[in-house]
Amino acid sequence: MAKIGYARVSSKNQNLDRQIESLQDVSKLFSDKVSGQSLERPQLKAMLEYIREGDIVVVTELDRLGRNNKDLTDIMNQIQQKGATLEVLNLPSMSGIEDENLRRLINNLVIELYKYQAESERKRIRERQQQGIELAKQKGKFKGGKLKYQKDDPKLQHAFELYLKGSTEKDIELKTGINRRTFKRYRERYGVIRK
Repeated sequence: MAKIGYARVSSKNQNLDRQIESLQDVSKLFSDKVSGQSLERPQLKAMLEYIREGDIVVVTELDRLGRNNKDLTDIMNQIQQKGATLEVLNLPSMSGIEDENLRRLINNLVIELYKYQAESERKRIRERQQQGIELAKQKGKFKGGKLKYQKDDPKLQHAFELYLKGSTEKDIELKTGINRRTFKRYRERYGVIRK
């Protein structure tokens, strides 16, 4: 049995030090500097391949593993299928419960409640944001975000060409510098569909 740590920050210029400090007791640490909305995280994949039955995956907060309920559930299922357990440092500790099955059950219930609460809070934030935008529009104070790329922008057109020729979103991002989520929004806006 080993304690395996996983740390993540959303971008390359953010710092992992706080999480690494909290995870100093683990025997092996994996870390990514990429958004939690993406499952294209090399160190997350490496950690999921590395863990063995009886291991404990340790994260400082649940949202370090993922940002939405579906992704979190998928990742947690992969951890459980390997026979490992998940420990989230900012959630109540179950270490006083001696029966391993009961400890695992209660831990999973706490995590499910936390996931539900976090997802609900994100929905409430989006709803309040939309209400604020609607009010601002009614008062003529909201102009909307300025588009970063116009349809005829050479960089965007190059990205569309690469996409239509079969390039992956990751390759397109590397070659053009256009973020994958941003590129997806432009594809939807301009109806660029790969056959």
